[in-house]
Amino acid sequence: MRILVIDDELPTLKMFVLILNAMGHEVLTAESGEQGLEVMRAEKPPLVLTDIKMPGMDGIEVLRKIKEENQATEVIVITGHGDMDLAIKALNLDATDFINKPVRREALQGALSRAEERMQLKHDKAVALNIFLREDAAVIAVRGSLSTASESALKDAFRHASRSRVNIILDFAENTSINGAAIAVLADCIRSARADGCRIAMAGLSDNFRQVLDVMGISRQVTAFRRLEDVVFP
Repeated sequence: MRILVIDDELPTLKMFVLILNAMGHEVLTAESGEQGLEVMRAEKPPLVLTDIKMPGMDGIEVLRKIKEENQATEVIVITGHGDMDLAIKALNLDATDFINKPVRREALQGALSRAEERMQLKHDKAVALNIFLREDAAVIAVRGSLSTASESALKDAFRHASRSRVNIILDFAENTSINGAAIAVLADCIRSARADGCRIAMAGLSDNFRQVLDVMGISRQVTAFRRLEDVVFP
């Protein structure tokens, strides 16, 4: 895959080139937001990684411009460690994902996998939500990317699940990504289901997005497990 990396720190750019080349990707680079947009317009890579904090045009503005010009381009933002406010702001602008500095190889690999999954689902127009029943719960399996387009399907899934069982499990794939609008819809669905007397658990979500749900207060309303097989209700 061709990937454009935008970062004003040259050592960071060189690190990304080494790692992404080793993963088999073709890498384009830019040392500023303005230069990044020029490369973006000329080369049209399907995926952009951009640092958030840069002199001149910052990463949030780069993300905003890219989405204005080509909504289909996936953008992963690079934030300072623990800077969840900026990460959530980027997700609200339809960023695909975020990774923290210092960048860990496994975190980068996870974010790339979620971006590739999201691109594949757009190409295949695949359904990302399915419901199946366990003896003790209705399971909503979430595969791929939750976005604004998922709102109706997500609400329908919760409606059907709450009619079938008093316990609901959200079973996320490790590579699931959730944009800002979908987080708000997910929070509404969980609140509504709990108001109807349902108990809700979730399993499988990546550490990245579990942090986002923590900050948004959603985690307090669900019980989190690592794997679907681990989920038990009292």
